[in-house]
Amino acid sequence: MTTHEPILRCENVVKRFGSLAAVDGVSLSVRGGEILGIGGPNGAGKTTFFDVVTGIIPASGGQVHFGQTDILPLPADRICHLGIARTFQLNAAFDRMTVRENVEIAAFFGRGAKRFGFRLGRDVRSATDAALEFVGLAGKADETVSQLPVLDRKLLMIAGAIATAPKMLFLDEPVGGLNAGEIDQIMAMVLRLRDQGLTIVLIEHVMRFLLALSDRVIIMHHGKVIFEGLPGQVAEDQTVVDTYLGESTRKRLKTFFDNRAPGA
Repeated sequence: MTTHEPILRCENVVKRFGSLAAVDGVSLSVRGGEILGIGGPNGAGKTTFFDVVTGIIPASGGQVHFGQTDILPLPADRICHLGIARTFQLNAAFDRMTVRENVEIAAFFGRGAKRFGFRLGRDVRSATDAALEFVGLAGKADETVSQLPVLDRKLLMIAGAIATAPKMLFLDEPVGGLNAGEIDQIMAMVLRLRDQGLTIVLIEHVMRFLLALSDRVIIMHHGKVIFEGLPGQVAEDQTVVDTYLGESTRKRLKTFFDNRAPGA
């Protein structure tokens, strides 16, 4: 259930690589229980923004508050322990390990700092089992990751993320390279996560997925936010059409929303 209070507040976030501002003064907030979708052309700064917020790379300026905590100075592990998990655009996993071992590592290290030894407790095993069951990989727990197809590798990343017991989940192109049926499967899973109280921010180029799931949509271009509004308003914004969608996509999206049932 969406709350009116923001769980995440980003103010004038900047990331420069030399003279290039990959993220150029991005300000946004995300309410608890909301799904926020971020779209935009390749090179718009979407993934770099994710990397900054989740501590993968340092910011060049700005502020990011998760609840009452300023997380911008914190490393990625501390941010994860506070309750922010993420997946990656490229499949990130230990290929020579099993599905279960990958999720166990996420559950072990993602729930708090571990300094002494590597011993899996009951909580880690329980979290691993629950995550694998949730994404539908319980039957493949003992398979080596290198043998998995694209869909299962994406499901594995989601399993690892939710095994850390996050409050907020960042998904970077979760359906890239998938077919229509697989996209529907991930869509249903994201809605289940939202219904369990998780706040979600996602990046996606598949507009059907992005607009059908999101409560609000942000479009980025050249590191800046050029649109923020409701999903049904995206195709009506001429700047978005000119810089990202194109006229043919605008027409398809208009048809998509015209054909949706009231309240869908």
